[in-house]
Order: sequence, then structure tokens, then C-alpha cells
Amino acid sequence: MLVFEDLAMAAYLPIVTTLLAGAGLVAGAKTLAIAAATITVILIVALRWGRLVERFVESPTDEVLLLKVLGLTVLVAGLAQQLQVSAAVGAFLVGIALSGPLAHSAREVLTPLRDLFSAVFFVFFGLHTDPAELPPVFGVAALLAVAGIATKLATGWLAARQAGVAPTGRLRAGASLVPRGEFNIVIAGLAVSAGVNPRIGPLAAAYVLILAIAGPLLARCAEPLARKLYHKHPPEKAIDDGPVRERSGGRSDAGDDDPSPAASPVG
Repeated sequence: MLVFEDLAMAAYLPIVTTLLAGAGLVAGAKTLAIAAATITVILIVALRWGRLVERFVESPTDEVLLLKVLGLTVLVAGLAQQLQVSAAVGAFLVGIALSGPLAHSAREVLTPLRDLFSAVFFVFFGLHTDPAELPPVFGVAALLAVAGIATKLATGWLAARQAGVAPTGRLRAGASLVPRGEFNIVIAGLAVSAGVNPRIGPLAAAYVLILAIAGPLLARCAEPLARKLYHKHPPEKAIDDGPVRERSGGRSDAGDDDPSPAASPVG
């Protein structure tokens, strides 16, 4: 689900960027056509000639592998930016092109940089947010957070149900989606830069802050809540069906299921 979210944003971000730039119909259509063609070409290369990309990036040492992955990412992200596509989308498509043992090795060497850059990203966003601007928009942010949490829980529940996961795992799958709000900050940054409304930045900050706090709490309460709702007092057994994996680490978030009839595969 998280990968499909990124793919959807790959098409959505160029549209938002064009609209915020105030481009006319012809100029906007041209920009969107270039963006769509760029994304299509990168996806074709990643999916059809991914082996060649892996052969080029593969290296016997971690240091050279790190430099090659970073160099390729910067190159593709720069080309995407020049073609009116988000640089983040270009970098994401590079990750799609790498698979198998090479992707595992790349994740290991890039994990420290990922943590560092994500921290710097949120620090930079925080520098542009005035705490005094948060209380006026907190009510609206709370309403948006309630809607976001409800839809994310429903999405995770339905997806895990299709995979044959028991109620506890379904609730955990939905809870694992709650703290994901990176693209909200990206979209809010684009809107603020375009001068649409200066209050969008504090609103996005308050929204992401609420989700960041509610996400871990919901994940911790998912299993006790599911047991209370379904009267499951003894611990449930885990099966291998339908794990929900995080974007970065591949760790299972919702693999604990029970052998009850509710856990039978649907579809």
C-alpha cells in the first residue's frame, strides 16, 4: 500500500506543482505531458532493464556501492527536476530499479543516511513553523486527523482482510499507516512557496504532529483493543499470511493472526 501511495504521488505531485505555478491550459498540459512521459520512461527502464541498472551499481565494497547509489540517485533526481517532475519521485524510481540482494545491501548502507536526512528534513520544516501559529489551526487539524486516521484504519483493515489476516493483524495494519504523513509536508511546502495561503504550513505541521503522536499509541493499543472487541483473551498465534511491511526496513507490522474462522482468506 505504501508503494502504491508513492506511485500515486508520482503522478499527483506534477499536477499540484503545475496548478500552484498558475500555468495556463496549454502550458499546464505540456508540463503534465512531459512529467507523465518522464515517469513512464523511468518506470520502463526500472522494470524492464532493472538487471542492467543492478549490474552497473553492483560493487564488491560498501563504500563504492554507496557512492554509486547516491550518484545515480542525484543524477535521476536532477533530470526529473529539470523535466518538471519532483526530484523525490525520481529518487523513488531509482529505488524501484534496484531489487534482490543488491537492494538489501543498498538498504544497509543507506539506512544511516536515511535517518540523518529525515531528521534534517523535519528540522528544516520546523524552522519554518512558528509555534504561535499552531493553536489557531489546531481544531481544523484535529478534524483532518480524525478523518485521516479513520480512512487509514479502514484501508489497512480491508487490505489485511483480503490477505487472510485475523482481526488483530487487520487493526495493526491500519494503525501502521497512521503516522505516515511525509507527503503532507511536501504538498504544504509547495503551497506555501507558491503563496497560496501562509496558514497551510502550520496546518500541515499540526496535522502531522497529531498523527505522529496518535500512530504509536494506536499501534500499541491495537492488540488489546482487538482482543476486547472480539473477546480474544488468550494470545493469538501468528501465521505467515499477509504481512504488512514498512517502507524502509521490510519488517512485518501485521503478521500476528489466529486460526479462527475470521482469519480464513477472503478472495
